[in-house]
Amino acid sequence: MKIKAPKESYTIMNELVLPNDTNTLNNLMGGRLLHWMDIAAAISAQKHCNSVVVTASVDNVSFHQPIKLGDVITIEARVTRAFTTSVEVRMDVYAENVPLGIRNKSNEAFYTFVALDKDGNKVNVPQLQPETEDEIALFDGALRRRQLRLILGGKMKPDDATELKALFFAAQKK
Repeated sequence: MKIKAPKESYTIMNELVLPNDTNTLNNLMGGRLLHWMDIAAAISAQKHCNSVVVTASVDNVSFHQPIKLGDVITIEARVTRAFTTSVEVRMDVYAENVPLGIRNKSNEAFYTFVALDKDGNKVNVPQLQPETEDEIALFDGALRRRQLRLILGGKMKPDDATELKALFFAAQKK
């Protein structure tokens, strides 16, 4: 199976915030943004896996500032690490007021996807080879984020989270 670089899964998605996407304060509804993020991340994951993927988890998504009616949303997504049958995808979300020329980072998040065959069975995914310093840092942190997701999802006991324990014990020794 071919080893892939993060740039091979890089995806950019743009959306215009229309009245139907907003709440009574003319701010983008959070659920609509999560929907768009799920689509962008799934496209990125499918590019890496060359198969259908399904969302397995969504990490904490914090809203740094409101996104307004008329803003253009840009979602940048790329795979940060591949495991056996799943991939982690990082997204950065920007809101741009095009007439004013103002662009701000609005959100960032990690989504996890599982690759499936045509019968809905899990399939192995290509491994990922990070190339840049940023990609290496995201790759290295992915195992800790994965262990935290598994603990929070009840699929791993905290005592088994070796990467997380090493992080906390290293912090205590300083």
